[in-house]
Amino acid sequence: MIKAVIFDMDGVLIEAKEWHYEALNKSLNLFGFNIDRYDHLTKFDGLPTKDKLNILSAEYSLPLELHSFINEMKQQYTMDIVHAKCKPMFIHEYALSKLKQQGYKLAVASNSIKNTVITMMEKASLDSYLNVMLSNQDVTKGKPDPEIYIKTIEILQLTPEECLIVEDNENGIKAAKASGAHVLVVSDVTDVNYRNITDFINNINLEG
Repeated sequence: MIKAVIFDMDGVLIEAKEWHYEALNKSLNLFGFNIDRYDHLTKFDGLPTKDKLNILSAEYSLPLELHSFINEMKQQYTMDIVHAKCKPMFIHEYALSKLKQQGYKLAVASNSIKNTVITMMEKASLDSYLNVMLSNQDVTKGKPDPEIYIKTIEILQLTPEECLIVEDNENGIKAAKASGAHVLVVSDVTDVNYRNITDFINNINLEG
């Protein structure tokens, strides 16, 4: 029986993929670097910023000494966009409130930094429904490593079989599957609704 639903954040509860892409490129552009859209979608999607910068250094000669400053600027630009654009979505508020009401434990496990996770969840009016919020700063390895999902499940005091993870991108899906939990793959934030989640849970419970 499923007892908890764990959500990725960007592209699942918040339509923030473009925000991260835009903020990182704005920071990289200061030094003449840029991630094109194809690479963004095929190589960088869902990775923590530090991993993206490591790839840029390894493959495109981005100087390592710039990482700290670029990361700092990227977080600042991201926050500017979040404060301007991040707003509640009724389908998500409805889904989480209903799931909470039915006794499910709810969590967010994101490759974003802690400040971004907390701010986005507050701005989206979802923070009050969540039992756990974990960021890439709570683990040593970000997705596609399953550490963040394994840790979330442990904090919820459940087994992987009792948890459903909602994910949207390749790195996140790899992490979710490797944790041993059930995985609902969504294409965009509108797929994350009460009906889709409960239908999926009901199918798992029937099979179990």
